[in-house]
Amino acid sequence: MFDGPPPDTVPAPPPPARRGRTLRAAAELIAAGLLPEAARAEAEAVAARYAVAVTPAVRRLMDPADPADPIARQYLPDAAELRTAPGETADPTADAPFTPVKGVVHRYPDRALLKPLLACPVYCRFCFRREAVGPDGGVLSEAELDAALDWFERTPSVREAILTGGDPLMLSPRRLARIVERLSAVPHIEIVRLHSRVPVADPGRVTPALVRALESDRAVFLCVHANHAREFSPEALEALARLRRGGAASLLGQSVLLRGVNDSADALEALFRAMLAARVKPYYLHQLDRAPGTARFEVPIAEGRALLRELRGRVSGLAWPTYVLDSPDGGGKAPLGPDFARFEGGEWRVDAPLRRAAAADAPGPG
Repeated sequence: MFDGPPPDTVPAPPPPARRGRTLRAAAELIAAGLLPEAARAEAEAVAARYAVAVTPAVRRLMDPADPADPIARQYLPDAAELRTAPGETADPTADAPFTPVKGVVHRYPDRALLKPLLACPVYCRFCFRREAVGPDGGVLSEAELDAALDWFERTPSVREAILTGGDPLMLSPRRLARIVERLSAVPHIEIVRLHSRVPVADPGRVTPALVRALESDRAVFLCVHANHAREFSPEALEALARLRRGGAASLLGQSVLLRGVNDSADALEALFRAMLAARVKPYYLHQLDRAPGTARFEVPIAEGRALLRELRGRVSGLAWPTYVLDSPDGGGKAPLGPDFARFEGGEWRVDAPLRRAAAADAPGPG
């Protein structure tokens, strides 16, 4: 039973830019005008099973007058979450079989995840760890964290430590700094990567102390999760600039392809252009992981491939992410394409983005 985080895990009171209350209960969402009164019972039922949180920054991005608002769709509870579709599982990426010690997932030979906590600033309605994340638990104890970091120290094949969770930027700056320092002192760790929603969902949390916590003599990459161009608000851009000037000089972007949020070429183009304008390189576009109650967000792979194909040549290669599916059996991320070349009639045919089905001046498969 979780009995509260270690004292230095609890963040300090927020700076003025973060004043405001995160909305967690159905009654609060209704009072804020984000849900109708008629949705109270269903929202309460969802919140009883899965964590709900809408930060002031995210609330400001929502348009309550738009029933199809793509920001609201990502965060507001919906009765569909209580229906589990065929193929949906509590561990859709199969983390559990690859957990050598609590808080570590070691799937790939040269990298491993470190999950120091399972709390987030907001809770996405499509989250693949939705059965585990929440605001009241999941922080590794000091002994558990030491055991996890010991594992990294004695596993020389691992060159990259990836902090995820939960959201590692929810840690106090002091505890986050200790983790980064300890990992940076491991001779075989070359890269420290962090995956976070904080810069776009709670940008006021990116304080100078938090930025300093990421300082390291190793390569530090911060992968920012955003799914819609509107998430790159002025406040988010300021937070990303602070991170870029500080410890996390290399910013990457990851997104999930979501029905009703970014399932059009125009929406994806706007998202990737917004990332580049914020100096964030689009890195991954994820096919939805089939967690319980997420079917309403799923876009078929064939449709996702067609959307990416439509974007090729329409946006810079800098804006082109790798479209991937995380194998439900734990096999890792598989690129999904699309393909632009095929061997036909004794030669390679290349569907060039600006001139389709042109014969490439290239030899056959041999």
